[in-house]
Amino acid sequence: MANDLFYLYDEAEDTRTRFVSFTGEATRFDLAITTTNRFYGKAIVINIQNGRSAIIGHDDLEEEGYLEFAFNLNESEAEELKAFLEAAI
Repeated sequence: MANDLFYLYDEAEDTRTRFVSFTGEATRFDLAITTTNRFYGKAIVINIQNGRSAIIGHDDLEEEGYLEFAFNLNESEAEELKAFLEAAI
């Protein structure tokens, strides 16, 4: 069965992952932030609590509604996450 697969790519890369947990006024965040060369300088951000993830760069932080959609957050939760990510990535 594995021989029937058509691989678009299959590469290994050394990455750096930061695990961070913090609370704001709206909620608690438990995140894994992986830095890689693969996504044009953007980071892979994973919310460990619910498994939602997104590839995020500074341009994405400025896109209205992006964090709310990607992580299923309300506006105040997204603002807290944005404030953290602006400094972290």
